[in-house]
Amino acid sequence: MRAHGTDGGVAQAVFRRFNALRPLSDEDTAALEHAILEGLLRAGPGEDLITEGDRIDSVRLVLSGWLFRHKTLEDGRRQIVNFILPGETCDSHAYLLSTIDHSITAATPVAYADIKRVRFEQLMAANRTLAEAFMCETLLSSAIQREWVINLGRRAAFERVAHLFCEIFERLRPVGMVDGNSCALPVTQMDLADATGLSVVHLNRTIQELRASGLIVLKDRTLTISDLEALKNAAMYSPNYLQLYRAK
Repeated sequence: MRAHGTDGGVAQAVFRRFNALRPLSDEDTAALEHAILEGLLRAGPGEDLITEGDRIDSVRLVLSGWLFRHKTLEDGRRQIVNFILPGETCDSHAYLLSTIDHSITAATPVAYADIKRVRFEQLMAANRTLAEAFMCETLLSSAIQREWVINLGRRAAFERVAHLFCEIFERLRPVGMVDGNSCALPVTQMDLADATGLSVVHLNRTIQELRASGLIVLKDRTLTISDLEALKNAAMYSPNYLQLYRAK
């Protein structure tokens, strides 16, 4: 559904994230904003932006709201393979493939920009800084995916959930969506369970352990990290793979 009555202000998360990857000039920002405003769309919770097997002919930038990438087995079991947060891209360069191998679904109300392939390629050809920023997005998505594989394959449940909370906090920080030591966590326990490879019962028990350890408070869809360094130590977490503060 196309968004109405929206201006470039909704794109602030994108500008902040891209500035963390590559410093944008006023000209860069204006070019990106113009492309965003050409294709503003919205999706509601549970709505699929992309379904496994779809052909992709555009690049989608998340302006607000949360989505998740996922795959579902024939018997209905679902694995969330990543959350997509404000300022990030859903599928940068995925149009180069014949079809997409996973689905992307809105976890919350979402505003996003749909930039068609021809428009996107024109933008990249005309602006090296933006081209590098989008390539960084693709590389970072791969880096995050590798970290999630380690999370599922080698970390215990307590470490796994702690790591996910640290990552979400660090990914929201550069886009201005952290308030002190708190950030939104607008996903369900089922979503968190499917993202960490745990049952809902095991996920709930693990969150209770994190609370009892004095590391987090989770209330009203808000995550408060009582001691970020202690949580990082518990998760064996390092944010280096995010590379969000590299200037050039």
